[in-house]
Amino acid sequence: MDLQLQGKRAIVTGGSAGIGLAVARMLAAEGVEVTVPGRSLKKVIEASATIRGKVTAIEADLSTAEGAKRLIAQVPETDILVNNLGIYESKAFTDLTDEDWSHYFEVNLLGGVRLARHYFPAMLKRDWGRVVFVSSEAAAEVHPDMIHYGVTKTGQVVVARGLAELTKGTRVTVNSVLPGPTRSEAIVDFLKSRASNPNASAEEVEKEYFQKERPTSLLQRMAESSEVASLVTYLASPLAASINGAALRSEGGILRALF
Repeated sequence: MDLQLQGKRAIVTGGSAGIGLAVARMLAAEGVEVTVPGRSLKKVIEASATIRGKVTAIEADLSTAEGAKRLIAQVPETDILVNNLGIYESKAFTDLTDEDWSHYFEVNLLGGVRLARHYFPAMLKRDWGRVVFVSSEAAAEVHPDMIHYGVTKTGQVVVARGLAELTKGTRVTVNSVLPGPTRSEAIVDFLKSRASNPNASAEEVEKEYFQKERPTSLLQRMAESSEVASLVTYLASPLAASINGAALRSEGGILRALF
């Protein structure tokens, strides 16, 4: 399917691995000129080398205001902004420090807010643009050991909907995507930290995780990054023009609520 994206420009944060890298690859395959910013230039360059198409790697720590300014100075305009950068962990609420809370807000929420604050108004002036926040099913279903993560992910959904309200009558859309557990380099260690037997195989640990902690999942496995990225890429295209202000679930059926 031709997503009619040839010649568009995109910024994909958190694009050196996981969902972000999968999104960058799919957009580039559709003829999009993709910018992948990251804290480690070496890692971003290595990731960019796996993308077939027009891609630019930029060193910028988007968990800081300075990093956002650095990216904006090098890439002042974009047609598509995918706010995918994010971190997660399992941690008891009483163990969370002020520094933990501040760090999660800086990375998961303010990183995307800063970029949207710059790029979104220009999209409105040009009367075309796409902003996608990659949130999480944790935005809709609270996990008591990841409260700080959930708060920031719910915040992304609120920001996306609020920006969408400012797009009335334009060809700009703002949406959020709510993935569930998705396969990545870090997910195995995360699952083992919660397993009854941390020395079990990755397959056994994954199976136990879904049986005990995500029993409502209809997928009963980790989603692949490409399975989530395909939805994000579609939302970035002109074909998704009627989808605006939505929080779209790609979490394998974990959430039982109909709406």
